[in-house]
Amino acid sequence: MQYFYRSHATPEAVLGFAKDFFPGRGLPGNVSGDEAAFSDARGTIKVHVEIEGGHYTRVTVGTSDVGESEIDKVAKRFLAELHTLDEPSHVVRGAY
Repeated sequence: MQYFYRSHATPEAVLGFAKDFFPGRGLPGNVSGDEAAFSDARGTIKVHVEIEGGHYTRVTVGTSDVGESEIDKVAKRFLAELHTLDEPSHVVRGAY
């Protein structure tokens, strides 16, 4: 599955957030350039960032699985928590 989010944070801030977020959930990985990959027995998550239109950072998160798998829930939680970089008062809701 692929998900995307438009963030006002810089690509470096988004990748720094990913670098802290995924290992904390048992997904070791590495960051290289404008991409990052994290994986474990549940699957693989790839994060790609790019400047979009000069106003946003487009964050694309892809998983190696389909539908509502465990790895997809982690990817969606990452995007929900990433929103707090743009809006610190944002309250993350949901079980994923």
